[in-house]
Amino acid sequence: MSGTLKGKTLFVTGASRGIGLAIALRAARDGANIAIAAKTESPHPKLEGTIHTAAAEIESAGGKALPLVVDVRDEESVAGAIAKTVETFGGLDIVVNNASAISLSPTPHTEMKRFDLMHQINTRGTYMVSKYAIPHLAKAENPHVLMLSPPLDMQEKWFAPHLAYTMAKFGMSLCVLGLAGELRRQGIAVNALWPRTTIATAAVNNLLGGEELMKASRTPQIMADAAHALFLKPSREVTGRFLIDDSFLYENGVTDFSQYRVTPGVPLAPDFFVPDASLPPPNALA
Repeated sequence: MSGTLKGKTLFVTGASRGIGLAIALRAARDGANIAIAAKTESPHPKLEGTIHTAAAEIESAGGKALPLVVDVRDEESVAGAIAKTVETFGGLDIVVNNASAISLSPTPHTEMKRFDLMHQINTRGTYMVSKYAIPHLAKAENPHVLMLSPPLDMQEKWFAPHLAYTMAKFGMSLCVLGLAGELRRQGIAVNALWPRTTIATAAVNNLLGGEELMKASRTPQIMADAAHALFLKPSREVTGRFLIDDSFLYENGVTDFSQYRVTPGVPLAPDFFVPDASLPPPNALA
């Protein structure tokens, strides 16, 4: 797919590592401007990357970086960061709501502070970042908002094992559903992107399955490539969609998915929330 994000300005939450950083770096290779909106300013003992290491990577990839310490739970922090982004780069074209908290606990074992954290970051943070971005996106030539959140597949099996987390992630997807309709006349695209398989990130390594699950995962690059393909599309033509990474890439001409495997030959682990009706592209999981 042809096209470039050269000169476009992206505001990416949780961009200091993982999928957020991968999306930022893919845009940076085109020469885009990236506001890195994340909490990690100093090195974390268990997590790679800070807003400053991310900025260095983005600059070396060919982009312009604006590292910003942002807590998506804090209204002043969010509003100030978006204003600073617009002031620095002269506008705002794309918002990526990637920041997320996860705790896969059953209800009796879910502390309310953990419930609150997931809802404040996932649902409320997504809503608030989008809210403050809208007036600036409305002035952009091809504005996009992307949530890293799942299809709204209302099945008991997704809610029963970890109700608090699922509610918080589906809250992000409800923002897609509502904002896509609310902003359609303004030509602002709002979509969701979700991986078919687990993605090799710090969350998978530290919280979900360690080294074995990392080997059975795809790299964050598949999400970055899918997001890039989406951002090149006319915003008035693609909105309100709940995309699965490999299916959307296949739709856009990608047929070799082996490039995204962490470990060739190891069967890929399915991610949560992928609807039963969503079938993978031919040979995508082979």
